[in-house]
Amino acid sequence: MKWTEHSEKTLLQRAFLFGITGIVLCLLALANTYFSILEAPMGPLNGVGMALQLVGLSLAVLVIRKRKLTPEIKEKAKKMILILGVSLMFFILSI
Repeated sequence: MKWTEHSEKTLLQRAFLFGITGIVLCLLALANTYFSILEAPMGPLNGVGMALQLVGLSLAVLVIRKRKLTPEIKEKAKKMILILGVSLMFFILSI
């Protein structure tokens, strides 16, 4: 089944899950960089976190591009795009 064939609610739920997982992974990498809890390279973890945020962002954009959306779904998708975009910029600039 293609991503475009899923319902808007399902796509937004998946965008949220991908986005929050990416944010948590990037926060773990950032916290470990400052507090040095583990002596492990955090670059790959940070990269996976950013990739997950990009996937969540692209799913939210996919939802907003669909036709005949309810205003509630459209507003949720806009908020998701804003939050994921800001968090992605924060983690890119914190490297």
